[in-house]
Amino acid sequence: MAVKPFKLALAGLSAVGLAALAACGEAPSENGGDDNADASFLACMVTDSGGVDDKSFNESSWAGMEAAAEENSDIKVDFKESSSETDYDPNLQASVDDGCNFIIGVGGLMTENVNTAATANPDIPFATVDGFSEVENVYSIQFDTAQSAFLAGYVAASQTKTGTVATWGGMKIPPVTIFMDGFAEGIEKHNADKGTDVKLLGWNAETQEGTFLNSFEDTAAGKSTTDTFITQNADIIFPVAGPAGLGALTAAAENDAVNAIWVDTDGYESTEYGAELITSAEKGLANAVKDSVLAAYDAANGGEAISGSYVGTLANDGVSLAPFHDFDSAVSADTKAELEALTQQIIDGTLVVESPASPAAQ
Repeated sequence: MAVKPFKLALAGLSAVGLAALAACGEAPSENGGDDNADASFLACMVTDSGGVDDKSFNESSWAGMEAAAEENSDIKVDFKESSSETDYDPNLQASVDDGCNFIIGVGGLMTENVNTAATANPDIPFATVDGFSEVENVYSIQFDTAQSAFLAGYVAASQTKTGTVATWGGMKIPPVTIFMDGFAEGIEKHNADKGTDVKLLGWNAETQEGTFLNSFEDTAAGKSTTDTFITQNADIIFPVAGPAGLGALTAAAENDAVNAIWVDTDGYESTEYGAELITSAEKGLANAVKDSVLAAYDAANGGEAISGSYVGTLANDGVSLAPFHDFDSAVSADTKAELEALTQQIIDGTLVVESPASPAAQ
């Protein structure tokens, strides 16, 4: 693993990071639909805890809402933030009371709350992000992130110098453990194919036991957990914890021998810690949410009702491995070629990445 490229040069850019500003623009507004004030269709989003600017799944989902409003001027979008699980029900009900024509609940923890609200309001279409629902008027948006995490695990195994890497989660729920399963399997694949013996701390895919914070917001705990793994010789960290994962990046920034891999978004663009990030295991939240809003609008205007589910995979570009950015020269041409081959094998089905949390397994 190479020393972090350009770390000193990037550190002084800004507190937010020029890459993040270029990619994400200004912080999310309280109401993204102001430019479409006369719109007839109101799409509403209820965030999970962590806020709409969490550098992770809430922020990406909101970007999809705003993209739908930008594409169709007859769509207005709004969001309500949840600071804890107790906010889910009142925020969903408030969205109903506001006359929202389509309501999206972000995060697998909210799925049952969405089901309850949808059952009580059968004439309103709902969607759940990172959850599966059998309620007729709930559209399920899921991602087989075991696939992108598999590639990330393979990269981690190829880049570690200590032979030890680590992962930890915010909470032990399927949208988190699916990443950890894929990461573990990617490391195993590298060990089998390349004769390495890379060890993974923080997760045992066989027993489904590992390290969790029980929080998606506690960056201090994220840092202390990462510091502990660093003392155990881990030099690449894979936090699956939304904003709490920033604690891992802080720890990596303090140690030139440690790097990280991000989840959900391309962390090089969405966080200020690009110098620490080898790559990211992405899921296409923005596009999936945008498409669901546009489909719900079409349904409200005489089109086919939005129903069923969407599963993002490598095959449909719903999940992906982000570019290596500053680490591009550190990742060998051989490893890049192997990743391309593994990606194609997953797409054509000759290589199956398995997780109890995969959408197909639920």
